Amino acid sequence: MKEQSFNKTQTIQYDNKTNIMKKPQLISAISLLFISSQLMAQTTLIKNVNGYTFIDKSLTQFSALSFTDDTINKVYLRGEEVREPKGVIVIDGQGQTMLPGLIDAHGHVLGYGHSLLRVDLVGTSSEQGAVNRTIAYDKENPSMSWVLGRGWNQVQWPTNTYPTANSLDKAFPNKAVWLRRVDGHAGWANSKAMALAGITSKSESPLGGEIIKGENGQPTGVFIDNAMELIIASIPQPSLEEDKVALTKAMQSLAGLGLTSVHDAGIDQKNIALYKRLANEESMAIRINAMLYLPSIDWQQQLQQGPFKTQDDMFVINSVKIQADGALGSRGASLIDDYSDHAGHKGLLLHETKELQHYIDFAMDSGFQVNTHAIGDNANKLILDLYQQAIKKSKTKALRHRIEHAQVLRLEDIPRFSSLNIIASMQATHATSDKNMAVTRLGDKRILGAYAWRKLLDSNAIIAAGSDFPVESPNPFYGLHASITRQDHNNLPVGGWYEDQKMTRAEALRSFTLDAAYAGHQEKLIGSLEAGKKADFILLARDILTMPESEIWQSQVSQTWVAGKKVFSATDVTSAK
Repeated sequence: MKEQSFNKTQTIQYDNKTNIMKKPQLISAISLLFISSQLMAQTTLIKNVNGYTFIDKSLTQFSALSFTDDTINKVYLRGEEVREPKGVIVIDGQGQTMLPGLIDAHGHVLGYGHSLLRVDLVGTSSEQGAVNRTIAYDKENPSMSWVLGRGWNQVQWPTNTYPTANSLDKAFPNKAVWLRRVDGHAGWANSKAMALAGITSKSESPLGGEIIKGENGQPTGVFIDNAMELIIASIPQPSLEEDKVALTKAMQSLAGLGLTSVHDAGIDQKNIALYKRLANEESMAIRINAMLYLPSIDWQQQLQQGPFKTQDDMFVINSVKIQADGALGSRGASLIDDYSDHAGHKGLLLHETKELQHYIDFAMDSGFQVNTHAIGDNANKLILDLYQQAIKKSKTKALRHRIEHAQVLRLEDIPRFSSLNIIASMQATHATSDKNMAVTRLGDKRILGAYAWRKLLDSNAIIAAGSDFPVESPNPFYGLHASITRQDHNNLPVGGWYEDQKMTRAEALRSFTLDAAYAGHQEKLIGSLEAGKKADFILLARDILTMPESEIWQSQVSQTWVAGKKVFSATDVTSAK
């Protein structure tokens, strides 16, 4: 075929054999389609911002950002002339601080959503205070067949002892009550709930769990780790629509805190179907990078299908979540030596070693990143050992397997993270929440390998930051504050708890942005504001890189943008009140 120029805007084609001009309708249609798609693409320029991003892992400042639809076109560095082409939507950032969208590398979205719909016991100062808050919730929600809640922490109560069914029974003699501890590794039931579950003095603790019993042999009402399932099995499960409401509410709430992406740490087939449904309906306020929980129903079949992501990258599943042990607060974390405050007790491993090995091998062989919950030093050593063997067999070092929490480590195990390319997925607020009991549990020597952010960073490990919500608040500024100061919101202890383990402000921000994205294999998509990446960012009235460290936790988001769309505005919330 030969081409003949007709004019500056049209090209006519001739057939070589017949020398007859071919009809240009098809070509015109294609051209019009291309032109219309270009017209539909909307470019936005946000100028006059105090921006921070990471370029080649270095913190860099900028003054304006341009993006078309969901993708960044250009970042205008400090001092660079900002051009405003015709047809571009221009927004004045009014000097606000712009940051890459914050990423929580370990949260539980559905659990958080349901917690927003249940009694919140976080911050209760006594057992009776928790009971009183439960009573108030029940009065507002009298139609609930079970009273469900979460957030109590006996370590913060004057008694420093587990609660009992007795205190709940006085207020709820005929209605079942089930209240999970703040870390999710223990639950508190009343007698009605235990009766419905068939729990008696003869009930035996399951493997990986414990039914706490009193001196008389009767269950006290507290169930640890796997023993919680004895109660949970009797609780009516929420409907699909109730789960949908909870997920939607959770994502909207998280967006309002400045989170644009969350690594959902442990979902099942039901959750996957629900996320896909929300993605198809374009009803996801933030991105979700999900971990399939092992073991869960049909987990092998799900892994055999390979990793999955939606076309718009709003929902991704390329990893699994395994749980090796319990939590430190409930003494379920698996330690090598006895708890310093409980002789003869070393915590709990939730699976036999052969089972753990099977889950890890199967997932790695299926091409999935393996993320394992390990808190105690024994659990962390065991998982590092199993990873080392499995990585060598499966040749999956490049998959950046993770240890979730990596909370208590032997000092000699710290360099193994970098050498095995294992990411430490850690939650800074665990340190500031646990500081009042951690030394009591671990003693003066083991604590030196606990919450050891600086030691890990100095060994070239990558830390992906998160909160483990609803165990802790999902507010990422609480985590940034804890990372930088190692203090609580009362600025205690003075100087910081084991202050030599602090992060710098840039390191802390990177752990919630670029390094968290890297931990999810998404560093080329999100985590920093650069040309070609997604337009996920937040605006703040104050600059967390220069404001007093003690005030960082008070930071509030004015706007949150995901994929080039504003999904939260504080002004809208204010005007709606």
